[in-house]
Amino acid sequence: MDQFWFNVKYGLNHVLDINGYDHVLFLMVLAVPYLFKDWKRVLLLVSIFTLGHTLSLVLAAYDYVSINGKTVEFLIPITIIIAAIYNVFTAGKNKENTKISVLFLTALAFGIIHGLGFAREFTMVFGDAENKPLALLEFALGIEFAQVIIVFVILFLGFLCQTIFKVSKRDWTLVVSSIVVGLVIPILSANSIF
Repeated sequence: MDQFWFNVKYGLNHVLDINGYDHVLFLMVLAVPYLFKDWKRVLLLVSIFTLGHTLSLVLAAYDYVSINGKTVEFLIPITIIIAAIYNVFTAGKNKENTKISVLFLTALAFGIIHGLGFAREFTMVFGDAENKPLALLEFALGIEFAQVIIVFVILFLGFLCQTIFKVSKRDWTLVVSSIVVGLVIPILSANSIF
């Protein structure tokens, strides 16, 4: 049971680590266009992202894939900027008409990229684990729980801003997404591959 909690806590800390806030920024732009009533859709998107993240860790843990760390560290902020810019251009538009399959495939692809960014550390920590699949599942559970916390906070803040302060959903999405772009640009320039 101690190993279970260690693995789950490791997943929680991976997402909630203040030094690795890129994961939080991605979740912010993923959740900010939605309202509480859309919680099922948001949780499904987050779970698809976790699936992609876990898939890349499985592939790395069993040496099926290896990618240059510098390239991945460059691609991670790119995924955040793409999601944030998408929000800026679609803010105020009805997301109900957006093809769900495109959103899910994008979340899956971005999850794979984000997972590759953690693959090396995961392999170092869990590479000698007796039961890698179980350790991976427990780690993914911690990630998913942390992501649900972040998504809940974003949806709650959006609810407060839109009901108490009467900020429109469009403005909320624009402001948060723009702030995220501003926070990601230094990460992108620090990890530039050019």
